[in-house]
Amino acid sequence: MIESQADLDRMFHALSDRSRRGMIDRLGRGPASVTELAAPLAVALPTVMKHLQVLEESGLVLSEKSGRVRTYRLQQDALAAVERWVEQRKTRWTAAFDRLDQFLADEPETLPE
Repeated sequence: MIESQADLDRMFHALSDRSRRGMIDRLGRGPASVTELAAPLAVALPTVMKHLQVLEESGLVLSEKSGRVRTYRLQQDALAAVERWVEQRKTRWTAAFDRLDQFLADEPETLPE
């Protein structure tokens, strides 16, 4: 659950990077190890770890360590919170455009002379 604007800022920051969005897409298919998440990326493992740290600090992913393997998974509630935030704005924008459409429909049509 989003508790503050700072939480929302961290989530959008985390989602602003293409590599991190790719990791989120991969985790959408199920949990994955660091090695699995790093495989499609052309970056060093420390860079992958930094990306994963940003995702975890944002609350979008969770990790657990079993032996020497750290596994990441999506935090489903976090994505739902982002979706709710976007949906609230979409509802407002749609209502504003509906009012504009109605206003324009009610205006008498004037032709240029």
